[in-house]
Amino acid sequence: MRRKNLVVTVFLLPAMALIIIFKIYPIFLGVYESFFTYSFVGKNTVFAGIQNYITVFTDSTVLNSIKVTLIFNVIVNPVQIFLSFGLALLLMVKLRGRKFFRTIHMIPVAVSFTIACTLWGVLLSPEQGLMNSLLNVIGIPNQSFLNDKDQALAWVIVLSSWKGLGYWALFFITGLEEVPQQLYEAASLDGANYWKSLRWITLPQMKRTFKFVIISDTISNFILFVPAYVLTGGGPNGATDFLMYRIYRTAYQYSDMNLASAMIVVLLIMLGIIIGAEAFLLRDKE
Repeated sequence: MRRKNLVVTVFLLPAMALIIIFKIYPIFLGVYESFFTYSFVGKNTVFAGIQNYITVFTDSTVLNSIKVTLIFNVIVNPVQIFLSFGLALLLMVKLRGRKFFRTIHMIPVAVSFTIACTLWGVLLSPEQGLMNSLLNVIGIPNQSFLNDKDQALAWVIVLSSWKGLGYWALFFITGLEEVPQQLYEAASLDGANYWKSLRWITLPQMKRTFKFVIISDTISNFILFVPAYVLTGGGPNGATDFLMYRIYRTAYQYSDMNLASAMIVVLLIMLGIIIGAEAFLLRDKE
């Protein structure tokens, strides 16, 4: 037994070392740097205590980024989970050509987020975009889309959902295929229709899959960066200024790595609290 444990430990050590170097160490380094600030007078870092954290919670631009990130997640997470589960149910229907549809639904997943944003930028162009051309056909005037502060966040939600639906549907398909068919057969013999089987068999059996997808989707959307960077630049008027994009600008455009580190710590704490709440609410009960 000891030899077996030793062998397992030896094989795990390289992975553990990489996790410590590239995951755990940067977190502790970021926390450490968040308590300092750079002095341009002496050209060195000086201890600032919690001043960077005070700035995070008093700076209107940072507070707006936190608000935008929270609003975005409150809307996009349920939308993506509901639609991806519905897509998975449709792709589970045994029809001719099912393999073909299972293939094409992966196209948005296969396209990189940067390219997807570029394509949607062309599609939503206020001047010559295809979307406005289609709207003109039915008598609707040109829309500003991503240049309109009232529409920009909604279109980023649409783009993110389009990009993520196929990916999350894969996990739901896997979970659906693992549900024992005997349960459906027994329910059918008892006279249960499709919707009753979905309510009393499919959903309870999919609880762990839902838990994984909900938590993973939350993490993915909380650190969303590409649409703001490629399409909107955080605008218009901060409508799509996600916290991750604000951190990037603070660190690399304004050269304030210490404040950016404090913002990352705040982001991690927020994410940890939300994930903890989701895990608690979705915990397995006897």
